Amino acid sequence: MKKEMICIVCPVGCHLEIDENLKVQNNKCKRGEVYAKKEILNPTRMLTSTVRINSKHQARVSVKTTDAIPKQSMFKIMEMLDDVALEVPVNLGDVVIKNVLDTGIDIVVTMSLKA
Repeated sequence: MKKEMICIVCPVGCHLEIDENLKVQNNKCKRGEVYAKKEILNPTRMLTSTVRINSKHQARVSVKTTDAIPKQSMFKIMEMLDDVALEVPVNLGDVVIKNVLDTGIDIVVTMSLKA
């Protein structure tokens, strides 16, 4: 059973093949091999979203994770963000949810908004 994927680590976009023994082929650099193995064993993604904010000027403010989170946690974290409502003012980097789902990763505000 071979799995195929396109490496997104650099602009080359190598067409990788990974076999059942996690042997990676067609990568032009070592980063492609690392990417493929991680994507097979423990895929992660950065999460960007918005949460409600009590402001006269806008209804939502953008947030993101401080690092990539396990892909299987995305929907659970999105559900958690549905329950968040912030009060102005907020500042770039303010923590919205600390250590989300015990991952060691925080959800932070990506922009400042004054009252």
